[in-house]
This record gives sequence, structure tokens and C-alpha cells, in this order.
Amino acid sequence: MSDLPAEESLLRRIADALDRLAPPGPDAIDWLSHPAYVWQGTATHAVPVLVAPALDLIQGIDAQKTAVTGNVARLAAGACAHDMLLWGARGMGKSALVRAAVAAAAAAHPGRIALVQAAADATLADLFNVLRGQSRNFLVLVDDLGFDAGDSEGPRKLRSWLEGGVEARPANVRLAVTSNRRAIVERHMREQDDPINPRDVVDDQLALADRFGLSLGFHACSQDDYLAIVTGYAAHYALDFDPADALEWSKRRGSRSGRIAWHYVTELAGRAGRGLF
Repeated sequence: MSDLPAEESLLRRIADALDRLAPPGPDAIDWLSHPAYVWQGTATHAVPVLVAPALDLIQGIDAQKTAVTGNVARLAAGACAHDMLLWGARGMGKSALVRAAVAAAAAAHPGRIALVQAAADATLADLFNVLRGQSRNFLVLVDDLGFDAGDSEGPRKLRSWLEGGVEARPANVRLAVTSNRRAIVERHMREQDDPINPRDVVDDQLALADRFGLSLGFHACSQDDYLAIVTGYAAHYALDFDPADALEWSKRRGSRSGRIAWHYVTELAGRAGRGLF
């Protein structure tokens, strides 16, 4: 006759050994203690320091800066705020402005707002469920969003999240989406030539952008704006520069933008044997 207590003891020892070999489970995320988070669905981590430029260093987009900072400040204060679509030229500070606005709002309202960077996929619904009911407000940043012309599922989900759907984002959460395209969905000139209801296709695509209460365009720099951005950075870091050299830098890269200006200032610091942080 078998010794059942001995068998149970052996099984318990085996189970304990397997538990020790298994990797530890993910730590529970404290959604109230950090300024920012990265949501990846299966793996989420807190960001202890939100890296963002000072608002006064963001030049050349004054109207957009006023609108975004005001809207984020409302969210932090618990007032009505809009979902935001920031669209337009690459390198013009769309995501940097969002980070800077959240950092400024968090300084003015400690503990009241945090930034969550996320990808635009089905796990956003899970994120909303996690954030729902937290005693804090959150701005969810979906950076560099764009859907291919044949993708109907992605835009449909985003429309549902923005308003009206059963998975709509909770009251303490707002979305900030950056995109190179105003309509987010890829568009073609042939849409205008469709002989059957030509406006229907265009209107359906624009309907997604219309879901955002605040839609702001970011356009390529003028020469004066580009030099103003460089000047602001150079003054902040006590760097001397030649405007002609700054313009030559942008010409060699084929564009003028806030990103190109920052690269130039990084070059200036490197030439001077200095760091920027």
C-alpha cells in the first residue's frame, strides 16, 4: 500500500522547485506614482523621469503650443478637455510638444496627470480598462499613427475609442495622436475621380479626423522660424553660431524643421566639446 503522505510531500517539493525555476511575474504597476508609462499590452513599465524640452525652447509653433498646453492643463485640472490630433510635417515637434505640455501640467498640478505612450492596436481597450477609475488623469500618446488605404479595422476601432463605442476611452483619459497625414488614413488623388459618390470615400476617411475635438496642423519651417528655433536652443545652452552655417546645415539635409535645428545645436555642442544635458 502506497504511503500517501510521503507522495504528497514529494509532489509539494517538486512544485516548490518548479516555482523557483519559473521566471517571476511582472510587478504590479503603480499608476499613481510616476510621470509617464509605456504601455505595450503584454509588458508595461513606468518611466521615472519624463524627458521633455522646456516649453520656452519650443519655437516656431506658438499657436499650436498655446492650444496643446491649454488643453492638457484642463485635463490635469479635471476640467473638460479634447482628444487631440497633431498632424503635419515631420520633425516639427508634435510629440515633443505633447511631452512638454504634460511635464508643465504635472508641475502645476502634482500627481494629477501622467503620460502613457502606447501603440494603436487592440490592446488600447485593455489600457482603458486599467486606467478607468484611477484617481488620476492620463493623456495617452499614440505617436506617428497612419493607416494604409486598405485598412478598415484600425480606423474603425479608433473611431469607436474616440466616441460612441462600447470601448470608448474613460472620462479621465484623453488621446493625443500624431500623424504625418491630416486624415490619418492614406489617401489618393483617384478618390476625387471616383464616378460613384466621389465624396463618400473622402468623407468617410475624414470622419476619423473629425472625431478629434482639437486638430492642429504643423507645417514646414520658414527660414526665419528655423533660425529662431536655433537661436532659442543656442541661447539656452550658451552656444555661439553663424546663421549662414545653420542654414547650410539645413540645406545639406534637404529640410528645415525643429528636429534639424536640434541636430545642428547638437553639432555645435560637439564642436565645442560639450554635452547638452
